[in-house]
Amino acid sequence: MLTPLDIQNKEFKRSIRGYKEDEVDEFLDEIMVHYEKLFKENAELKDQVEAIKKQLEQFTDIEETLKNTLVIAQNTAEDVKSNASKKAQLIIDEAELKAKEIIEKAKKDVEDVALEYENVKKQMQIFKTRYRTLLMSQLDALEIDEKEMEEL
Repeated sequence: MLTPLDIQNKEFKRSIRGYKEDEVDEFLDEIMVHYEKLFKENAELKDQVEAIKKQLEQFTDIEETLKNTLVIAQNTAEDVKSNASKKAQLIIDEAELKAKEIIEKAKKDVEDVALEYENVKKQMQIFKTRYRTLLMSQLDALEIDEKEMEEL
């Protein structure tokens, strides 16, 4: 690629019927100025493209990191959800087991109370019978005493 310096240092051979040297030099100077501007602009644009490429690489790396982070977060969320579900099921199972134990204990307590009630009922019946017998014997004794008193 030609540089502005190449244009400035270019020398042409002279011929008898050649162009006017001043006009050619003036035109070459003008070309050199424009070419130098284009050359600098091209270099700046290349630098900008390089900087943008680096920035794009950084953004691509960030994007990849974010994707990986998102995947990890999703997996973690699924694990947490799964663990929470398992824990909830364990709590439910434990609660059902405790409820069954409470019900069984209550049934046993009811049976015990029913047995105790039957025992108290039997004892009451025995007491009534004994008391009735006692009262009857006392009444009989009173009647005998009454008869004996009448005989006297």
